[in-house]
Amino acid sequence: MKNTPKAEIEKILTNRQPSRFVYAPNYWQWFKHHRDHSLLPDEIKHCSTLLDLYDFLGLDVFSRNIYSDPEKYWFGGICDEIIDDFEVVENKTFSGEDKIITKEYHSSTGSLKEKLVYIFNESTLVQNQFLVTDYVREFEVFKHLVNNRRWKFNKEKFNNVTQAVGENGVLIAGEFFSPLKMLHLAMGPVNSVYFLMEYPDLSMPLLEMHEKTQLTCIKECVENGVKVIMAMDNLDTMFHPPDYVKEYSSSYYKNASAICHARGASFFIHACGHQKANLELISSFNVDGLEGVAFPPLGDVTINEALQYTQPNFIITGGISAMETKNLKTRKEVFAFVKDLFKKLLPYKNRFIFSSSCNTAIDTNWDTILHFRDAWLRYRNL
Repeated sequence: MKNTPKAEIEKILTNRQPSRFVYAPNYWQWFKHHRDHSLLPDEIKHCSTLLDLYDFLGLDVFSRNIYSDPEKYWFGGICDEIIDDFEVVENKTFSGEDKIITKEYHSSTGSLKEKLVYIFNESTLVQNQFLVTDYVREFEVFKHLVNNRRWKFNKEKFNNVTQAVGENGVLIAGEFFSPLKMLHLAMGPVNSVYFLMEYPDLSMPLLEMHEKTQLTCIKECVENGVKVIMAMDNLDTMFHPPDYVKEYSSSYYKNASAICHARGASFFIHACGHQKANLELISSFNVDGLEGVAFPPLGDVTINEALQYTQPNFIITGGISAMETKNLKTRKEVFAFVKDLFKKLLPYKNRFIFSSSCNTAIDTNWDTILHFRDAWLRYRNL
């Protein structure tokens, strides 16, 4: 079999030894920012899509956002959200160059509203108003929304994007989020804690319903050819401490992993920030891997430590954070960093994908991107 990028990634996903180190960085935000602000270097001004950039650089593709709209949400786009008995009214206005997206959810039980702002100068989306601001007063409407919400896999879009990727890599369905993350997205991490502690009898049925609905869509995805599912939980222990993971997310992770494995697919979790306290626990749920493990100070564990703390087949992606792209200023420094990292990870080549830890900062220098690409080409066959 030819050692295409897709074949090399599939070896890692199936616990086989790749012939080289896989390199699949995330340039989603960086590319959009430079394109929208007319900052693309001359040599890549022809690139109209993220896939064009990856093709120009000759990189491996292991991505869950090449199909996502950064101005719409932080993730998603392959599965369509459907909320029965709700009319969703979306309104877009502008404050200068910033786009304000207001969504109103009207139903027979009442209404909810959330507000997102796309900050043009930072090319980032922020949550300006949570869907639930008063979980006592708005509980019945929120419950009605959770009970009537579902997701439908868009097979045509998935097939089109997969065809566009071709042998250059593997497409991830990064559509999903745990019951705990569901509360974080709806009412914020702080109010989620208060809600869970004050009203366990009300909160738990909502978590169970969300899990059931998500698992139904995960099953639909893998039955239609998706090979990698990712929960976009941002599994930082600040927001997902081990006790909370055990109580509110473990069932979801275990069941999602089982559904994926039954169809020959893999289940990952997006994991920015501090991970050390959760590594062994997450690994015990038969999850296949974590996306975006960062070195200190943005993280609290090195890549090789993370691989040592987890099960023998557990996969870690990451290695490059905003700290590395900022602090490693010369080609020589980047080459030394990559060489040293790859030497340390030689015993784990079949469990590691060299990538961005969450994302690539918009102020990353183009030369730095080229240096990392070239260093990978130099040392990928160690």
